[in-house]
Amino acid sequence: MLKSFIRKHLPEPVLNAYHFALARAAAAWYGRPSDKLFVIGITGTNGKSTTVQFVGRILEDAGYRVGWTSTAGFKVAGREWTNKKKMTMLGRFQTQRLLRQMVEAGCTHAIVETSSQGVAQSRHVGVNYDVAVFTNLTPEHVEAHGSFEAYKAAKGAFFAHVAKSRRKREADGRDRFKTSVVNVDDPHAPYFLSFDMDRRFGYGIKGKSLPAGELGAAFAPILAQDVRAEATGTTFTIEDRAFSLKPIGLFNAYDALAAIAACRAAGVGWEPIRRGVSRLEPVPGRLEFVDAGQPFTAVVDYAYEPAALQACFDALALLPRKRLIHVVGSAGGGRDVARRPLMGALSARHADVVIVTNEDPYDDDPKLIIDQVAAGAEREGKKEGTDLHRVTERQDGIDLAVRLAKPGDLVLVTGKGSEPVMAVAGGRTIPWDDREAVRRAIRNRR
Repeated sequence: MLKSFIRKHLPEPVLNAYHFALARAAAAWYGRPSDKLFVIGITGTNGKSTTVQFVGRILEDAGYRVGWTSTAGFKVAGREWTNKKKMTMLGRFQTQRLLRQMVEAGCTHAIVETSSQGVAQSRHVGVNYDVAVFTNLTPEHVEAHGSFEAYKAAKGAFFAHVAKSRRKREADGRDRFKTSVVNVDDPHAPYFLSFDMDRRFGYGIKGKSLPAGELGAAFAPILAQDVRAEATGTTFTIEDRAFSLKPIGLFNAYDALAAIAACRAAGVGWEPIRRGVSRLEPVPGRLEFVDAGQPFTAVVDYAYEPAALQACFDALALLPRKRLIHVVGSAGGGRDVARRPLMGALSARHADVVIVTNEDPYDDDPKLIIDQVAAGAEREGKKEGTDLHRVTERQDGIDLAVRLAKPGDLVLVTGKGSEPVMAVAGGRTIPWDDREAVRRAIRNRR
């Protein structure tokens, strides 16, 4: 109630000052725990949570004690738990408390998924980052920020914060470098390389990156060659070092490259990194296969916006299958309404059968969201009742997909991944798990 009152009645400059002061107070209250950790912040539109976990797993494999905070979950040393908050970045006091717990648990490294909306509300203030990682940038949260440029600027404000923040001291008395890690295959790479860091790393796939002249600032290149994405995983080389990655899809290769570059920035040697990459497992809810003994393939993925959904379809194209049956939706709460028909159109272009259902409606009318998504599918030629179905209840939509599936088909359920709750009207959340919903549908079919 108090938060809602403050948001509605304080002028924006005063509200921004309030957020900033609160963040500073939270850091001071918990003894500025980030000063005692090597902190890696990861921002971008897609791949943040996967990159967080990839970095953490590689660091652990190299012998470090690690903590992290992400959309998917939290970790403090040996303890991990699911994020049920429906927030990528926690509030300022919660974030600082978590960092404090990492220090008390003996962690040496913290990985913090850093969102544009979190930055806009100063949740990153009071966190002394050592490395800033940029994964990619596509239109997202545009309505929340007011424009794509404002969304991009919020990501940039995070890089500016890292560049100007106080350098920590290494054990030998030297200042620790402030470092940026940037996907140089992304068209926005020059902007993120422009911030005045002590060191810059650029990662990508050789031959796909922007011309060196366009990239501007000098950077240490970490470029993959001989990339082979197959149904059994992905292989590539970096400077004649062979890497093997179990999670499938080119987007997972990019997330692994981001993690490799971040770990190099943290001073980890090539051999521990190569070994750690080979041991990485698929992240829960990200192209997660659900096997309940059914004669068809079932996959759950978090993809909730067009670029991520396209990457998901590209990865699944590696798998042998007959028909693709896709359960799709779109979030409410005023989140980028314009993308709803785009999601439907993208689904229609790649799937044989499109089932549009509820996702996270918040206070929006679920039927209106479904109709807007379905309209995009209809424009691509799908016909209601034939290869396009509107089903209000998400479980019913998943049940229908499973009933329609024949041996050799692939059922894909996107939008929520491993999220344990669904956001509904009145600020409430209800328990939910797409993976269990698929298992339940398979049991019901039997």
